[in-house]
Amino acid sequence: MSEQQVQGADQALDLNNELQSRREKLAGLRENGIAFPNDFRRDSTSDKLHAAYGDKDNEELEALGVEVTVAGRMMTRRIMGKASFVTLQDVGGRIQLYVARDDLAEGVYNEQF
Repeated sequence: MSEQQVQGADQALDLNNELQSRREKLAGLRENGIAFPNDFRRDSTSDKLHAAYGDKDNEELEALGVEVTVAGRMMTRRIMGKASFVTLQDVGGRIQLYVARDDLAEGVYNEQF
């Protein structure tokens, strides 16, 4: 068997493993009553957040107490025990999120991170 055939077989196996993993995650969502997890609605994008709050420091942001809902692709994540930093990319650009385990519903942090 040539090296290209072996690489092609390895890629097909990786794809099969990825599909199996996605199917298992979807089955888990369905078990929790979420048949089609597509009802999430964002209310902000990264470019709008940068424009509105980019010039504010941490104290000003905490005093404002703004909560937003964002959606995008998780590009990087750095797990630091009970907290994580996530870089999220959406249609407007990238933002960094800080996620603390204690701020999420029980089990969500360990399931997602």
